[in-house]
Amino acid sequence: MEHTKLSSTVTVAKYRQLEAEKDRTKIADFILQRFTERYIRPLRGDSTRKHGFCTMAISCLMIEALESFWNGWPDTERRSREAFRSFFKRCSEKNSPLGVFAEHVEDFYRSVRCAILHQAETTNGWCIRREGSLFDPGTKTINATLFHNELEKVLRAYCSILKQSDWDSEEWQNLRKKMQAVIENCRPPSE
Repeated sequence: MEHTKLSSTVTVAKYRQLEAEKDRTKIADFILQRFTERYIRPLRGDSTRKHGFCTMAISCLMIEALESFWNGWPDTERRSREAFRSFFKRCSEKNSPLGVFAEHVEDFYRSVRCAILHQAETTNGWCIRREGSLFDPGTKTINATLFHNELEKVLRAYCSILKQSDWDSEEWQNLRKKMQAVIENCRPPSE
């Protein structure tokens, strides 16, 4: 289990070492790397091969994962709706362009997140495009590319906050709780 890779350069053992050293910068860099490898870089290739629905599905997965770190949740089981409320509320408070969805969070959650992940389509008139403005509330149209780009900025801001926060801050306590769950999930069933 100690050799399990949590990102391309950080194993469970390496993470434990960084945590023991309280190395906020290297852990924040690891979090950025982990999310970038899983949710950002796969969508940065050939733009002719991308699709807005795939982009939004990955973005929704990333929102839930990021919120589990922010809140110290071991997982988002029975908390998915709460994750989106919390995420868009924080975006609104921090003046992220994604904060515009705070006013539409319930409809977004049902008609975009749940509909894409469970039915492979949006519902209730929501549209996904890869052109235009970030969000047109009149037509319920989301530019998936801009949404994903703004989500990357939120990730980078989170990692910056980690680097600037004290080791015993709420942000770090929550990150360590989440990482305990991540590491526990690496354990084979026989251990």
